[in-house]
Amino acid sequence: MAITLFIQYKIHPFKHDEYEAYAKRWYDIVPRCGGELLGYWMPHEGTRDIAYCLINFESLAAYEAYREVIKADNDGAANFQAAADGDFILEENRSFLRRVE
Repeated sequence: MAITLFIQYKIHPFKHDEYEAYAKRWYDIVPRCGGELLGYWMPHEGTRDIAYCLINFESLAAYEAYREVIKADNDGAANFQAAADGDFILEENRSFLRRVE
């Protein structure tokens, strides 16, 4: 069964540029590590501190394998570190969804 990882981020409302640069870097990293990145979305109007990401995987097992690969990937590790150092992600919530057909 295919699953979609839905990530909701609470981001610093005055560090949008840093978050956007972080999100853009994943567009190369995620596919290389085994995920199908559907995209990142960030505030445009209204609430300024909520952003989203969607990534498809063939299964939960494929997601688990991806997590190991992305942690070992030099660019992935550097991007995780950039988020920690930049303090622009305040909270991250993950849900796994399946498509209703």
